[in-house]
Amino acid sequence: MKRNPLGALLDRTRPPEGLFSLILAVFVGGATGLAAVFFIHLITVIQNSSYNTIQFLFPHLGIWSYVFVPIGGALLAGPLISWFAKEAKGHGVPEVMQALVQRGGKIRPRVAITKIITAALCIGTGGSAGREGPIVQVGSTLGSATGQLLHLSDDRIKNLVACGAAAGIAATFNAPIAGVAFAIEVLMCGLQVRMFGNVVIAAVSASIVSQMYLGDRPAFTVPSYSMESPVTLLFYLLLGLTAAVVGVFFIRMLSYFEDLFDNWAFPTALKPAVGALLLGLLGFVYLWLPGLSSSNATEFELGMPLIENIPHMYGSGFTFIEEALHGNINFWILTLLVFLKPLATSFTLGSGNSGGVFAPSLFIGAMLGGAMGELFYAWMPELAGPPGAYALVGMAAVFSACARAPLTAMLIVFEMSNDYALILPLMLTAVTASYLAHYLHPESIYTIKLVKRGIRFEQGRDLDIMQSVHVHEVMNRKPLSIHKNQSLAVLYQQFQETNLLGFPVLDEHDKLWGIVSLQDLENTLAEPTLQLRNAKVEDLATVDPLTVYADEPIWAAIQKMAPRDLARLPVISRSTQGKLIGLISRSDILRAYDVAIVRKQRGQLLEEHIALRREQNNESNEFHLRNGQNAVGKHLQDLNLPLSVKVISLDREGSVHIPRGDTLFTSGDIISIFGDKHSIEEARTEFQREQ
Repeated sequence: MKRNPLGALLDRTRPPEGLFSLILAVFVGGATGLAAVFFIHLITVIQNSSYNTIQFLFPHLGIWSYVFVPIGGALLAGPLISWFAKEAKGHGVPEVMQALVQRGGKIRPRVAITKIITAALCIGTGGSAGREGPIVQVGSTLGSATGQLLHLSDDRIKNLVACGAAAGIAATFNAPIAGVAFAIEVLMCGLQVRMFGNVVIAAVSASIVSQMYLGDRPAFTVPSYSMESPVTLLFYLLLGLTAAVVGVFFIRMLSYFEDLFDNWAFPTALKPAVGALLLGLLGFVYLWLPGLSSSNATEFELGMPLIENIPHMYGSGFTFIEEALHGNINFWILTLLVFLKPLATSFTLGSGNSGGVFAPSLFIGAMLGGAMGELFYAWMPELAGPPGAYALVGMAAVFSACARAPLTAMLIVFEMSNDYALILPLMLTAVTASYLAHYLHPESIYTIKLVKRGIRFEQGRDLDIMQSVHVHEVMNRKPLSIHKNQSLAVLYQQFQETNLLGFPVLDEHDKLWGIVSLQDLENTLAEPTLQLRNAKVEDLATVDPLTVYADEPIWAAIQKMAPRDLARLPVISRSTQGKLIGLISRSDILRAYDVAIVRKQRGQLLEEHIALRREQNNESNEFHLRNGQNAVGKHLQDLNLPLSVKVISLDREGSVHIPRGDTLFTSGDIISIFGDKHSIEEARTEFQREQ
């Protein structure tokens, strides 16, 4: 394979690690900032040209233009998504998270181009979606492509993906601090301190670029609000609780329509057009409501971020959000849009069109906060304060409920409004909404798509793979134990000789009675009233400890250990009550994760081999080794195998390994091989022939 010239240049020059990382962060941040500026202007161009053109060509359409323009945009975007980059479908952040956890941060470069075009077509023609999700995905793709081009390690590529995501939020909303918080809190990359600095630099670079072209001003011009009284926090608490319910409602509605369209036997390229038709009909009906009318051509030329948001649930809705922040919207319209905006976004993104959910959640929050603020103000005007303040806080509350990211929610609303006076209500409502929403619905709007694909994303790891490894595969089958009636001197000696930190405690019938740790012994020795000479293990051990069965998945052990941060769990038999058969510790769980990773990679490799076999007459085979067979006691490199056959994996007592030349085979090993079907039998004979 021809070597990448950039990678070869890095190998020769060997630039300082910190400096090189910062240069890459600046590059990714700046490139993402330019992409954001281009994307925002492209939305404006598409919006102006599409609505003005249709009114010029078909002046008698009137408000029917709000039906046909979104359909036209979807008919252009749908085929691009279906044929060029399916990752551009929907709001994009789950795809970034999946790339982080499953593919080492590797994202196809074509995703960036497809995402910008399709999302601009969607939002510019009125699709109910935000622009932050696409820019996050574009920035992450730029970071991933840079890392892949330079042949960097997976950890560095993941860091560049996080840099791109932070830069995307920073450039889109002129909110660099919130961009950094989003990368850490939502993507959960487990950033180290030195990597954290790269994310900050990328966010700053993106903000500088966006400010050069879009201006240095907050996204919203908000009146100066303040909290009337500490008692007013009770109103904001009610807003936070209600926002949690509304956020869960939005998550479930979007998920329902995604499932509905995914399971519909209809051409994928045309599904977004069906969603656009539903959106258009919703907007058409909305415009017939009292007090609303269609807009004229002048309103289409008002610029960013869309038309004057008529119908109000179209586009990102920033113009209408600002009206709500000033308290200029009728209570009934605010209340109606709390339900119509989630429906419009579900039509748009659930059908497979491209856009983000960040801005829709802010819109829903502003409508909810404004409506509840009107109620509070009508009830107790001196204590409640102006409704616009509740609209501002409601934005953070609903986004926090949807994304489970209270820190990001607080920071982005603060940076977008440039108003610090309401920081206490922001903190209270964001945290309340996040916790209650998690209780009502464990998955966020970003992770629910991953769960449907069998991925549980936490701290940058796929937790679902831990379901494939069982306790018996990694537990210590011969744990050292101690009896409850033995003296502390014996216990102390056992700790000294083994350097272990804890032991299971058995009773007189050798059944599990409790567990004792080194910390228990240290606490006991520090107790002045205890008679150490007569004390026994049972005086300091924990009775009736938590246990786990050998056939349970590792994830069950993790769930039992996590609440009290336990370091070890005794493993007992299902058939014989209280019989100790093993011990599992934190180090065993870490080893289990590595086993799960190898097993998952093996499964993916076998799937690829199955597809390859169908096309090229290849096949895979699996067999056991027994005593007396040729391969037992030999290394892989010592076997005379056909060149067309590869040894895929070695399963030894439930532990899966990728064989190398120095791998020694033993009796009981399960060998998986792959290759040309004519050579498979020859290779199997080489392994299993009698010596």
